[in-house]
Amino acid sequence: MQSNVSKDEWVDMFREIGLTEDTMMKWHRLFESRHPEGHEAFLAWLGLPPDEIAGIRATSR
Repeated sequence: MQSNVSKDEWVDMFREIGLTEDTMMKWHRLFESRHPEGHEAFLAWLGLPPDEIAGIRATSR
């Protein structure tokens, strides 16, 4: 997959549909619990550096 949507663009879309910081965190937790490898791949697709991916995944557990 090539990254053509940035993290900020993704967060903006989530906010536009009414997600709050809390609901976005719930989304990450659900993604991590059901599909940990997919969650990691998605974060990498966004172009996040490995340390940021590790941090998001750690707080999502």
